[in-house]
Amino acid sequence: MQVISSAFEQLGLIPPLVATVAELGYSKPTPVQEQAIPLVLSGRDLMAGAQTGTGKTAAFALPILQRLVPFASPSASPARHPVRALVLTPTRELAVQVAESFRDYGAKLPLRSTVIYGGVDMNAQIDQLRKGVEVVVATPGRLLDHVQNKTVMFNQLSVLVLDEADRMLDMGFLPDIKRIIALLPRERQNLLFSATFPDEIRTLAKTLLRNPAELQIAARNAVADLVTHVMHPVAREKKRELLSYLIQTRGLRQVLVFTGTRIGANRLAHQLRRDHIHADAIHGDKSQAEREAALADFKSGKTTVLVATDVASRGLDIEGLPQVINFDVPHSPEDYVHRIGRTGRAGMTGEAISLVSPQDHDAVAAIERLIKKRIERVLIPNFGPSGPSVATMMGDQPSHKDRERRRSPSSGPKRQVDPIFSKPYEPAAPTATPIPAANQEAPQAKRKRPQLAALLGGLKKAS
Repeated sequence: MQVISSAFEQLGLIPPLVATVAELGYSKPTPVQEQAIPLVLSGRDLMAGAQTGTGKTAAFALPILQRLVPFASPSASPARHPVRALVLTPTRELAVQVAESFRDYGAKLPLRSTVIYGGVDMNAQIDQLRKGVEVVVATPGRLLDHVQNKTVMFNQLSVLVLDEADRMLDMGFLPDIKRIIALLPRERQNLLFSATFPDEIRTLAKTLLRNPAELQIAARNAVADLVTHVMHPVAREKKRELLSYLIQTRGLRQVLVFTGTRIGANRLAHQLRRDHIHADAIHGDKSQAEREAALADFKSGKTTVLVATDVASRGLDIEGLPQVINFDVPHSPEDYVHRIGRTGRAGMTGEAISLVSPQDHDAVAAIERLIKKRIERVLIPNFGPSGPSVATMMGDQPSHKDRERRRSPSSGPKRQVDPIFSKPYEPAAPTATPIPAANQEAPQAKRKRPQLAALLGGLKKAS
């Protein structure tokens, strides 16, 4: 225990926080915590990127709590507990988890925190805000609802955190974020934490951060080393059968499955239940109560399979999740990184399985280019696609686009190929229709024939 305490003490944390992390079982700071905590404590702006599951929440929550200690008060008066720190997250689930972290880390401090998100009644949130809180964790849309109702004020705010900033941009929250930033005091500390740092985030950072420190714990868009990747080529119409087969034959007990649409998630969960597999779905159309119940049943083991859309790819934190399955391969390779980031967390091993149809070839190629790794293909008998597409998907033969790219490396427009035929449609060259010899006329005579006479059937001969 003394080793644990000294490790966090060396980062500059105060004894109450050191004691709390020791009680929570933290063995030592993670790399992002080790580098970020001193920087945040110093008051610097920061943009930090690290792969998911590396402890980013503690990297900003612990130093923020410490910086608020001078303002802490045991008084029950709401006036003694103004909002001093705001954390914006893209999803409800992530907001809840971040708020829980602030609550747990600050258990020994007289500081208050609350969480604000949509899909639930605002009255309970209003009651919490009126009592006074130092830390607000919120999704952008619901926070603006409170701003409009004048139930939250930011005149004494000193720290802003954008958590999973890249995901917020992907989900279209940039206008809301700009509206919120315009409401905040100009003098504040700004922190950006994210699993990845695409160029769009760097553009936002230039307008938001002041001389920020930069951390990149892992390579951009990197995946956890402890996650194994495998792809199963499968005929599109056999995907659901293969998923049930894998779950049942391998005895999988806790599987997070990703689909591309909400309707697809509901349909797949229903089909799995027909196969006698305990399954449920979680997505944006579900109420918050339904989402919380589905997640609780999944964590407790009551539900074997949780079918989710990408709304859950950043917001789910399930300890020891062994498998993530991509039922639908994501169109964006970054989403692949976010999805499989749910497994292989906190030093544990994980497995990322993707069910790949011939239509997914280009998406798979983009994923492999992004993660700089070729993913192993394993063909399951009786489920693979038919025809030459199997060899292409297994990597034995290049795809048509690959062949075209090799033949024509230039960036000019490619010739479109009709998928029904083996080559592009080429109209035949026009040919002259032969004229029977008996009816042939001299070209000169043909031109002199009166058009009206031709229409009337020709001129009559004189009798």
